[in-house]
Amino acid sequence: MADSGSASSKRMWCAIPERLQLHVAMLALQFGYAGFHVVSRAALNMGVSKLVFPVYRNVIALLLLLPFAYFLEKKDRPAMTLNFIGQFFMLALVGITANQGFYLLGLENTSPTFASAIQNSVPAITFLMAAILRIEQVRLNRKDGLAKVAGTVLCVVGATVITLYKGPTIYSPATRVNSSNTRPNLFDFGSLSLGDAKGKNWTLGCLYLIGHCLSWSGWLVLQAPVLKKYPARLSVTSYTCFFGLLQFLVIALAFERDAQAWLFHSGAEAFTILYAGVVASGIAFAVQIWCIDRGGPVFVAVYQPVQTFVVAIMASIALGEEFYLGGIIGAVLIVGGLYFVLWGKSEERKIAREQLAITSNAEHGIIRPPSHTKASLTQPLLSSSTENV
Repeated sequence: MADSGSASSKRMWCAIPERLQLHVAMLALQFGYAGFHVVSRAALNMGVSKLVFPVYRNVIALLLLLPFAYFLEKKDRPAMTLNFIGQFFMLALVGITANQGFYLLGLENTSPTFASAIQNSVPAITFLMAAILRIEQVRLNRKDGLAKVAGTVLCVVGATVITLYKGPTIYSPATRVNSSNTRPNLFDFGSLSLGDAKGKNWTLGCLYLIGHCLSWSGWLVLQAPVLKKYPARLSVTSYTCFFGLLQFLVIALAFERDAQAWLFHSGAEAFTILYAGVVASGIAFAVQIWCIDRGGPVFVAVYQPVQTFVVAIMASIALGEEFYLGGIIGAVLIVGGLYFVLWGKSEERKIAREQLAITSNAEHGIIRPPSHTKASLTQPLLSSSTENV
């Protein structure tokens, strides 16, 4: 009976046009990531250790990824060497340890909305790094090159505004007050109204978040040459997650002196860690890989600002987050810069396809229709650039 229902649901899903499936999947992905921002802040508000949280998160993520990597990529996985081990260790240091560590430090001092807003600058920062390393070409004599440069500048300006100018409060939700006679709910986050980071260092928090974005972009750039030699994405991610887990474990054992920090003190604490590992690292990664494969990386990246909007609503309801003028101005600039960069990349790909068709026509006398092409591994901006590691 259950198998019949499952088969029926699968047929109904397959009957939906693929483009609509992609839009539904991307919206669900943004809600999943938005929930991660809010849940992570709730975990910090509850006192969950910033060192223990990523350890448990990466344990769960590794357990979810490992079986798929092992069984699905048996034929694609090259033999392991010391060189590969060193590269995976560096990917973990940049993409897991520094990335997640800076994120939690920044989130603790700011808010989920602005953490999500600053993340929109990752494609622009990645483009800048790739251009410096000569992986990306900057053609200032073409509109696509000018758009990418202008988008990068807008993202940098937006991040600077968020960091240096907090500004007046634009919106402040009513503070939740729990009655002393009412027993708190096991999963109640409403009493944790610290979303505006009162008493925290806002500027330092934004600097940590910029470090988070730099680490994320660096991971994307470093990942490109590794994937050319080791073309098994799930296995690369699993190895990276494994070494990241080891690094966080060593750091946590060395600096987390409180043995109670390793224990769950409430259902809410356990929920935040499970959500981070299962939804933000496991399910979200699988959905995003499918969307990138079917819709392309630009299609996936375009949805990134939706996450910021959803985070703002969730954080306002769950955490009583206040919104500031500087953050809103900065977020608008960053989102505008993101779209300039993505438009430039889209135009660049279009011009490349046209030139390829002209060359093919000149050599063979026929014009071949451009086939569905996947992102080049030498273009890190076009890899899974919106992955929330």
